[in-house]
Amino acid sequence: MDQFVLFGSYCQDALIKRAPFREEHLHRLSLLKKEGILITLGPTKCNKHVFGIFKSEDIEHIRSLIKEDIYWRKGIWTDFEIYSWTQAF
Repeated sequence: MDQFVLFGSYCQDALIKRAPFREEHLHRLSLLKKEGILITLGPTKCNKHVFGIFKSEDIEHIRSLIKEDIYWRKGIWTDFEIYSWTQAF
C-alpha cells in the first residue's frame, strides 16, 4: 500500500462552525483508522490547516474519502491537496 499526505485549510471560525458535525466526523475517522486507511489526521495548532497521513492503493480513493467527509461537505475544510509520500524513517 502507498502512503499519502493530506494538506488542507479550514474555514474562518472553524472551531465554532464544526461543532454540529464534529461527532460524525470523529466517528468516521475512527472507522477509517480501524480499517488501516487513516494513520493520523488533525489541525495545526493555529486551527487554520489540516494535516493527515493515509494508506491506500490509489490517490483517488483518498480524494473520495476527503470529499465524503462531513467537514468537506459542510465547508469546514475549504481546500486540500494530496501527495504521494515516502516514509524515510
